[in-house]
Amino acid sequence: MKFRDGMWLVAEGKRLEYAEEVYSINETEDGKKLTLLCPTMQIRSRGDTLNRPTLTVELEAAMDDVLSVQITHWHGALNKGPHFDLFPSGRPTVNANIQKTEKGTTLSAGNLSATVSSTPHTFDIRFHNKTNTHKLTSLQNRSVGLSYSPATSSPMQTSDMRNINHHILTQSTLSVGEQIYGLGERFGALNKVGQAISLWNADGGTSSEQAYKNIPFWMSNRGYGVFIDAPERVELEVGSERCCRVQTSVEGQRLKWYIIYGPSPKEILDKYTTLTGKPGKVPSWSFGLWLSTSFTTEYDDATVLSFLEGMRARSIPLEVFHYDCFWLRAFHWCDFIFSPAHFPDPASSISKLKASGLMNKVCVWINPYLGQASPVFKEAAEKGYLLKRKNGDIFQWDLWQSGMGIVDFTNPAAVEWYVGCLNKLFDIGVDSIKTDFGERIPSKDVVWFDSSLDPEKMHNYYAFIYNKVVYEALQKRFGKDEAVLFARAATAGTQRFPLQWGGDCESTFEAMAESLRGGLSLGMCGFSFWSVDIGGFEGTPDASIYKRWVQFGLLCSHSRLHGSNSYRVPWLVDNDDETEQGCSAVLRKFTQLKCRLMPYLYSTAMESIKHGLPVSVRAMAIEFPEDKTAWLCDQQFMLGESLLVAPVFDESGGVEFYLPAGKWTSFWNDEVVEGPKWVKETHKFDTLPLYVREGSILILGKEGEMRTTWDWTKDVEVKTFFPNEKSSFKLVDPDNKNLATITAVKEGDEWKVKGTDALA
Repeated sequence: MKFRDGMWLVAEGKRLEYAEEVYSINETEDGKKLTLLCPTMQIRSRGDTLNRPTLTVELEAAMDDVLSVQITHWHGALNKGPHFDLFPSGRPTVNANIQKTEKGTTLSAGNLSATVSSTPHTFDIRFHNKTNTHKLTSLQNRSVGLSYSPATSSPMQTSDMRNINHHILTQSTLSVGEQIYGLGERFGALNKVGQAISLWNADGGTSSEQAYKNIPFWMSNRGYGVFIDAPERVELEVGSERCCRVQTSVEGQRLKWYIIYGPSPKEILDKYTTLTGKPGKVPSWSFGLWLSTSFTTEYDDATVLSFLEGMRARSIPLEVFHYDCFWLRAFHWCDFIFSPAHFPDPASSISKLKASGLMNKVCVWINPYLGQASPVFKEAAEKGYLLKRKNGDIFQWDLWQSGMGIVDFTNPAAVEWYVGCLNKLFDIGVDSIKTDFGERIPSKDVVWFDSSLDPEKMHNYYAFIYNKVVYEALQKRFGKDEAVLFARAATAGTQRFPLQWGGDCESTFEAMAESLRGGLSLGMCGFSFWSVDIGGFEGTPDASIYKRWVQFGLLCSHSRLHGSNSYRVPWLVDNDDETEQGCSAVLRKFTQLKCRLMPYLYSTAMESIKHGLPVSVRAMAIEFPEDKTAWLCDQQFMLGESLLVAPVFDESGGVEFYLPAGKWTSFWNDEVVEGPKWVKETHKFDTLPLYVREGSILILGKEGEMRTTWDWTKDVEVKTFFPNEKSSFKLVDPDNKNLATITAVKEGDEWKVKGTDALA
C-alpha cells in the first residue's frame, strides 16, 4: 500500500503522521528493553505537547542477535489473536545490555545493536553489529508513522473509527546495492526490490503476484533478516514507494517486527527458525517417487493397478501412490469416504497393493471444506464444527464445492472430530495426507468458535492450524518422525509440518522456471522440504517439457508426478517411446539416481532441519554469500551444500549456468570446470548440468539402485572431489543415528579418506 504521491505529496484520501523526534527514553532494569516516546511534531515548547498523536517505539532484546521493534499508536486497542507460535522449542537466553554515550543510547542483544541518536529533535535509530563495523539498516526521518484513510481533518472525527482505516507503517532503509529475498513462495523476480507485495494467502496459481504461501520474513544480502510478527495482511513496498526504503504496513494500532543479524544467510535462517520453529523431520521413504492419479481424470482400482504394474514393468521404482480428489464421491468433498463405485473395498485393495510391492505407501487428497451434499456437512453443522457468519448462519458459498462450509479448527471438539475422520483413513491403510487448499478463508462477516480471534488474522493463520492438526494426527498414529504432508498453503511456522509443494503450475518451460523461483524464495524462509508437480499441473505436457520437469523434480527434496486433466505416467506422454531418450527411460534414470543419492540426500536433510535450511532448491547465495553473482542466480540451485543443479528450460537442450569459484566436477563424466565463470552446455534428455563442489565427499549407492530406504553402509561408493581440510560428511540412518563421519586427511602430498570402517 502506498501512502504518498511521490516524494512530496501525501496520497489522495490519506492523512499521515510521522514520529518526528524521540522525546524520551525509558529503559528496563534488566537492560533488555528501551521504550521511546515519539511525538508527531518536534517539541520546542510546552504547547507543542498538546493535541497531537505520539507513537511508542519499543526495542527489546529477544535472543542473541535478535531485536524486536514494536510501534504502537493507541495502547488501549485490543491485540486479538491468533498470534504466531514463537520459540516453540523454548526461548534461548539473551546477553543484553544498554549503554549510553554522547552519541546516543544503544541496546545490544548478542552481536546485534540498535542505537537511538541523542541529537535533539531527531528521529534516528540505527541497527548495526555490536562493534559498529557492519551497518545493517535504520529508521530515519519520516520512517515510522500512522495513517488515517479517508483523511481526517479534525481529531474529533476519530471518535468514531468504524469507517476509518488506521494503519501503522515503518520504512527501513535500503543501502546502495541492497537486495531483498524471501516473503514466501513468490513466482516473480527473486530479488524483491522494486516490488509491491501483499502477504495474503490466495489460490492464484504460480504465475501472478498472488501466492499460496505468504511468509512475513525477508532476508537482505547485507547480513540480516526481518520477521514481521503479524498474521494479518501485511503490505510491503520494497523499494517501490521510496526507492531507498522497505515499507511495511498493517491495518491496526500496532506493528511488530524482529531484526535478525546473521551475518551469513545460514546463520540468519538458523536464528529465524529458532524464533518460528525448526522444520519437522520426514521419513526416508518420503524421498522416493510419488505417483498421482491426477485431478479430474477418470480412474478406479483397475486404473491404479495398471499404473503401478506399468511402472514396475519399466523398472521405475515407486514409493508412494497418491489418490487425488476423485477418490471421493462427486459433491461429497471432503467426507473421507472412498467412492464405492470406483473403490468398492479400499482397505483390501490398498493392502494387496502394498503386499505386492508395487508401492509402499498411500497418500490421499483432502481439504478442510465440506460440501453440503454429504451427510458429514449436516453432522458438522449440527455440532457447531463449521465457521459461521455474524448472524449465526453457517458460512457457505458455492466456490469450489456446492454450498461448502469450512471446518472451524478453533473449536477443540471440531478438531477431535476431524482427527477421528483421519483415523478412519489410517485404519484402511492411508499413510500420508495431501492437505490441499486452506487459502480462501473469508475474513468479513465471519465469527470463529473462539470469538477472541481476529478474522483478518485468521485468514493466513488458518493454514498453520489446519496443517498442524493433520500433521499431529499422523504423528500420533505413525510416530513422531514418520509424519509427512503434501501441503499447499502456509504461513510463518508452517515449516514445522513438512512438506509443502508449489501449487498449480502450467505445463510449460516458463511455469517450470516460475516454480523454481517460488521454491527458492520459500527456501529462504526456513522451509527445508519442497516439491513441485512434475510435468506441470495445468495442461498436457509434450514429451520435451515432461522430461525436463522429471530432471528438475527428481532433484528436489521430494518428487511427485501430478497433473490436472491428464495422466502423468510416462508411457502415455510419448506413446511409450522405449528408447534411451524416451520418457520412461528418463524417469527411470533420475528416479534411480535419487535412490542412489539417498545416503547423501537424507543425511543432508537431517543436518538442514537443525538450522532451517532448504535441502534442495537451495539458493546459490545461501552457500556463496560473498559471491555477488550467486545472489542473482534464479535458474539453478544447490542440492545440499555439495551438488549444483541447473534445470534445462529450452527445447533445444541449451542451458547457461554459473559456477562460483573453485573446481567443479561433472557428476556424469568427471569433467572438471574451474569457476567462477558462466558455462553454456547442451544436454539430451538423460542428463542436465549436475556438478559436484570442490571439497565434497559423496556416499553413493550402487548404479541402478531401486530402493529409497536401505542399509547406507553397504554396497556404497565413497567419492571425494578435490578434498581439503574442511572436507567432512556425517552419514546418518533414518533414526538419525550417526553411522559414520567421513573426513579427508592429508598424508604427505596425498589426501586420504578416514572414517570408512563402518562402510562395506
